[in-house]
Amino acid sequence: MGTTYVLPSFLLVAFLSCCCRTSHAEIFTSISHMTGLLYTEKELVQSLRDYISAEESKLATVKSWANKLDTLTRMTTLDPEGYLGHPVNAYKLMKRLNTEWSELESLVLQNPSDGFISNMSTHRQYFPQPEDETGAAKALMRLQDTYQLDSEAFSRGKLPGVHASPLLSVDDCFDMGKTAYNEADYYHAVLWMQQALKQLDSGEDATVSKADILDYLSYSVYQMGDLPRAVELTRRLVAIDSGHERAGGNLRYYEKLLHKQLSEANRQQQQQQEEQEASEEHIQLGTYSRPKDHLPERETYEALCRGQGLKMNEARRSRLFCRYQDGKRNPRLLLRPFREEDEWDSPHIVRYLDVLSETEVEKIKELAKPRLARATVRDPKTGVLTTANYRVSKSAWLEGEDDAVVARVNQRIQDITGLTVDTAELLQVANYGVGGQYEPHFDFSRRPYDSHLQVDGNRLATFLNYKDEPDAFKRLGTGNRVATFLNYMTDVEAGGATVFPDLGAAIWPRKGTAIFWYNLFRSGEGDYRTRHAACPVLVGSKWVSNKWLHERGQEFRRPCGLTEVD
Repeated sequence: MGTTYVLPSFLLVAFLSCCCRTSHAEIFTSISHMTGLLYTEKELVQSLRDYISAEESKLATVKSWANKLDTLTRMTTLDPEGYLGHPVNAYKLMKRLNTEWSELESLVLQNPSDGFISNMSTHRQYFPQPEDETGAAKALMRLQDTYQLDSEAFSRGKLPGVHASPLLSVDDCFDMGKTAYNEADYYHAVLWMQQALKQLDSGEDATVSKADILDYLSYSVYQMGDLPRAVELTRRLVAIDSGHERAGGNLRYYEKLLHKQLSEANRQQQQQQEEQEASEEHIQLGTYSRPKDHLPERETYEALCRGQGLKMNEARRSRLFCRYQDGKRNPRLLLRPFREEDEWDSPHIVRYLDVLSETEVEKIKELAKPRLARATVRDPKTGVLTTANYRVSKSAWLEGEDDAVVARVNQRIQDITGLTVDTAELLQVANYGVGGQYEPHFDFSRRPYDSHLQVDGNRLATFLNYKDEPDAFKRLGTGNRVATFLNYMTDVEAGGATVFPDLGAAIWPRKGTAIFWYNLFRSGEGDYRTRHAACPVLVGSKWVSNKWLHERGQEFRRPCGLTEVD
């Protein structure tokens, strides 16, 4: 007989803890995975109340905390996805479980209660990690940028499509600013630190001091190149705390730099300004330039997400129609054809109505939830799948054999499109978390092509900068992705559109509908106009499922064209 090895108990606990941490990493990227935290938090509150009952003499601070969280969790667990659909709620949940519950634990440990500490230890392995709190904070900043919302809009709950909204405290705003500061993102550090300062100056209670806020804010403003403002804020800091370890040195340094920048002609004017009381005017969104990043069409993409910059004029709209689609007289669709609506003329993008029933949507979500993992992208340099900041969601892959519903959906896609699904990829299900998005990308594998190739008179040389991936699907042996079929499984209260920056097209989610387009011309050449994106979800929980159909097997279903752009 073989030898049986038993792990020591402490190693077993460490192993299980490690596994749990791995499987629950990056919680903020999926609303579905965050809902369980609300029930965990509710159980912790109940445990805390038991502790208070057993030791009534505990500090009043602990009891006040329990009362506040008890009320909150009763409300949050009534509709977990609805609650977490608001980005501020999601961020504050990450912050509570990552930071504030630990602070409470430390308070309780001053006079330990075995029951409560044991319960905390049991659940701690499922708690969000510091990177989850950071990720949620950065997601709020991404929403702030994309939808042109200033910090006060978030702090005061003034979001589109929301009647009642949670508020951000002075400490919340400070932590947002500190997250940006630690990432050397001084642009957002300024926006959030000044919001914290504004709320503190208005009389709101906070644990953070005004000196701490001014310390971060003045240096961030300096990093943004605004020396006069940096001097002004540092003077306010020195006035509050003359013994601050950095403020005096910083002020002398800033003033020296500012003096060098000023010409002799305006030094007198500057001296007069210095003698005046420092201005406390609030820096507005847009005062400083947002740093450029890797995305060439950033402004166009984000404008479309906001519903701006659309290029569908009335003349083009008049060429769009709706019709019944029977899959070229497919027997399964003769008695129940699908309603088809044109969303765009060239390239042709269509929407199908009532593709998924409510029961099918819930079943697909049920199958996908335990399999959800952070969505990955293929590194063009190494070919290895990896996570990326420009794709924030969790996804799962479902086979037809998993359930009759999946098999039925696969067959339905084949019937509607007339393309075989035998060579298609598995049904991918995705759930977008706080600020969930997928920045502009191509679904097909890029191959070297003639830079003079033209489509509708527009040169495609713009896209020469994008990496070619000629072997992305080589291991599948099914050719390139010829078409995309995208199912919307939820409505989204705000944000979350599918946009095509090169076209100026935006398509908003409608539960139960699906959109379809070809990624390749009939010649097999990629249609670079189909570069598209999933806009950040501002309010709501976005679920989609998609089927990528490949070239092999379509030879007689979609015959090859005679020219490059057929």
